[in-house]
Formats: sequence, C-alpha cells, structure tokens
Amino acid sequence: MVNDSLDRPAEGRFVGNEHRLPMRVYFEDTDLSGVVYHANYLRFMERARSDMLRAAGIDQRQTFEAGGGVYAVAELSIRFRRSARLDDALLVVSRLADIRAASCVIHQGVMRGDELLAEADVTAAFVGPDGKPRRQPRAWIEIFERLKQGD
Repeated sequence: MVNDSLDRPAEGRFVGNEHRLPMRVYFEDTDLSGVVYHANYLRFMERARSDMLRAAGIDQRQTFEAGGGVYAVAELSIRFRRSARLDDALLVVSRLADIRAASCVIHQGVMRGDELLAEADVTAAFVGPDGKPRRQPRAWIEIFERLKQGD
C-alpha cells in the first residue's frame, strides 16, 4: 500500500529567505578513503537549486517543454573547507544573492551541523532553446525578489 506522504521524495523547505535541503552521504558519493569526492558537492548543490526552484513555485520542466527556456550554469566559484565522509548528515543551504534580467546568482553552502564544508556562488543563466541567453519570465523574477527579501 502506498502512503503518499511517506513515499514522496525528500524535499527541502524555506526558512525565511534560505532554502534548506537535508541529505546523507552514501558510499557512491565517496572516494576510496570514504571522503566525498569533490565533484559530488556540485551534484548536491544542483539538487538543492532544483529543489529550491520547485519549492518556490517555479516549474522549469513545463517552461522547457513549452519552448520557453531553461537555466544553465554560466559561472561557478566554489571553496572547499572541510571534508564530508560516508554516512554524514548534510544540509545544503541556498539563497538568492542577485537577480538580473537573464540570470540569477545563488549562494550555497554545504553544512555538517554548524560546520561549513563547502560554499559556492552559482550564476544560473536563463537560455532559450537555441542556447542563447534570454530574459527570465517576469513571474519568476517576482518570485526571486520576494525570496531575496525574505517574505
């Protein structure tokens, strides 16, 4: 028997203007020594950004399927501070840092408890089906502006 509330994928939530997505480190995320492989922090952050948009009411899939466009990472700056290890409980915290006509900048941190393990600034550009930048939907910019203010 399926229980919709128990059988749904894990989702993050907003606390003020921060989106918080909990996750666990699994064996597949680590290298031979049991430390999270550096590229997997990018996967953790990508999942958190996608979840943040979904939780904010932005339907990327529908917009893409309608030919409107999608977000693509245009720039990324990351700093690794500490290593996560097998079975660690992590929290990816994301917040909007800047909103532009055709892109937004999202600051993200990967936490283990109160300890910052990695942080990044990600510029997500909105691009049309032709791969060229285009203005983000106005409704999305309005959502971003509310989130940035913490409403």
